[in-house]
Amino acid sequence: MIDAAGLRVMKAIADEGSFTSAANALGFTQPAISQMVRRLEQRTGTVLVERYGRQVRLTEAGRVLARHAVGVLAALDAAEEEITAIAGLRAGRVRLQAFPSSSATLVPRSLAIVKARHPDISVTFTEAEPPESLAALRAGDCDIAVVFAYEGQDLGELEEDLSLLVTRHLLDDEVRLVVPRAHPLADAGTASMADFADEEWIAGCPRCRGYLLSLATGVGFTPNVAFETEDYVAQIGLVSAGLGVALVPDIILGAAKHDDVVSLPLSPPSRRQILAVTTPDLQRVPAVGAALQALCEAARATAGSSRTQASGAEAPALVTG
Repeated sequence: MIDAAGLRVMKAIADEGSFTSAANALGFTQPAISQMVRRLEQRTGTVLVERYGRQVRLTEAGRVLARHAVGVLAALDAAEEEITAIAGLRAGRVRLQAFPSSSATLVPRSLAIVKARHPDISVTFTEAEPPESLAALRAGDCDIAVVFAYEGQDLGELEEDLSLLVTRHLLDDEVRLVVPRAHPLADAGTASMADFADEEWIAGCPRCRGYLLSLATGVGFTPNVAFETEDYVAQIGLVSAGLGVALVPDIILGAAKHDDVVSLPLSPPSRRQILAVTTPDLQRVPAVGAALQALCEAARATAGSSRTQASGAEAPALVTG
């Protein structure tokens, strides 16, 4: 019933004392001001301005509108300034959720890019596996979800979850077999799952354990899972102690290195896709778009560095998922 233009007119009339002066202050013509007042009186169902000669004065209802116009217009101006800042990447917030192992390399690189280019954008990050992060995205509790899907296994299920969402492919993360350096097949160059049917296995998160079981079943054996931990660094530590073998993705091997293990590419190769997921509307938000761009750039850098395999430096304290 009452719009911002009408409030500005009422405030100008109160400040200036006439239609002509109000028109000059707002950059309108005097007839335009008169027409806007008449339309506002029709909408409110009462007289707002009392005319006498060349002067006008506000009725009680007019004074109420002029008084409230001060606070309302100030709030609108403040909102406009904030929106302009967000649109210009001088402000904004992005809520990122990503699976834990990405927090070792991909997420830190992307956050550093955003901070360097857009220091006024606030990015919050929490760890969550794909089912939880996608649920949070759909519920409006995050803006970007970084997820993974094992090749040929759970991508079909994930595609159902991704319907009506927007995905960006970040990288293909190769999964390798990690064995103790002293293992008889450590120098084999490649690894066939069947050659390790009699080994004790160290398994990771529930989806990772499911993938291990699927690969093993595909070549005719059920893996003897001796240890289960979602901490990839712990997995590599167990392997280095000679307690078993494990499937570990490149994204981890590029960050969590250990002198006493060797990583072997599987034959046939095994990969998982890493995707950034958001909604059609959120991808048009400038801050979210900037974060997506940073994730893509960080993924290219991560893909390059992860090709260097395990051996060398100390592992970080915790990498899971």
